[in-house]
Amino acid sequence: MAVAALRLLGPAARRAAGGVPCRAHRLTPADDELYQRTRVTVLEPESPNTVFIEGYTSRGFTVSGDFVVGPCAILPRAILQWNVGSYRDISHESLSLFRLLEPQIEILVLGTGDRVERLHPAVLKQMRECGIAVEVQDTPNACATFNFLTSEKRVAAAGLIPPRGTYMGM
Repeated sequence: MAVAALRLLGPAARRAAGGVPCRAHRLTPADDELYQRTRVTVLEPESPNTVFIEGYTSRGFTVSGDFVVGPCAILPRAILQWNVGSYRDISHESLSLFRLLEPQIEILVLGTGDRVERLHPAVLKQMRECGIAVEVQDTPNACATFNFLTSEKRVAAAGLIPPRGTYMGM
């Protein structure tokens, strides 16, 4: 078969005709998930008592159908506004709320805004000494991590600072 004729055939036909496999296949949006938007729709929460972060904006968070303005503390059975302006305000005092919970939480997920920010090591050490693991992430990932932990029935809480200028509705 002539080379020009092989070019007109598809990759499977070229291989069957003894031609060289085609490696220049162009991906279309239907071929690759990277080119598609992924959406999550919650049809029905497993339990009416489960707190679920549905979305966020630069102004606040949508948690279980309610919009909370500004930074918030999401506890196993409550949603509170959290009095921090930025990750620099996260201190021993601002985390005291999470240490006082009964039953004690297993893990605290902190969302520090657009980027993962380093917290003072002494603050993290004090939380570990109280038996609470702390996961510091950017806010979009912190929301997803919190939802995952609560879906697995883990006793988790979140302290979230809204990211600037981004929107994510789930």
